[in-house]
Amino acid sequence: MEGALASVALSAPRDVERVAGTDDGAPVLATSRKDFRVRCTSKRAVTEMLELCGRFVQKLGDALPEEIREPVLRDAQWTFESAVQENVSINGQAWQEASDNYFMDSDIKVLEDQFDEIIVDIATKRKQYPRKILECVIKIIKAKQEILKQYHPVVHSLDLKHDPDPVLACIN
Repeated sequence: MEGALASVALSAPRDVERVAGTDDGAPVLATSRKDFRVRCTSKRAVTEMLELCGRFVQKLGDALPEEIREPVLRDAQWTFESAVQENVSINGQAWQEASDNYFMDSDIKVLEDQFDEIIVDIATKRKQYPRKILECVIKIIKAKQEILKQYHPVVHSLDLKHDPDPVLACIN
């Protein structure tokens, strides 16, 4: 039995490299830096998939007895979500480091289309509204001028009597 164990040679896993230049001549193993996590671009999309798969985990619990169903389902759901989060990278970052505000490509496309429509609308208004405003201002000024032309103040003259001598008027 000892001879059989001695003849088995252990090989390094594929993702482990041998480091050269050690003092004792024994090879030292170093792990490769290649990331084996699933690469994703949207944390929101992964969250949506987690919710979808979470429903399947809930359906699996239907076969369990009622008294253990709740804690087992909670544990299974937590384990599933933790495993996904550990094995997914969002734009090269770990799940906890990734930001929630990444947009999906379809969201970006919709936003770009809306932005283009707004730019075209504003550019059109910049060309049209000054002309329309100018026309309105001209009409208002002409209307005011017409009103002023029609205005003729009417002043009734008063007959003023001139006293010849104010001193004599006081004595009398």
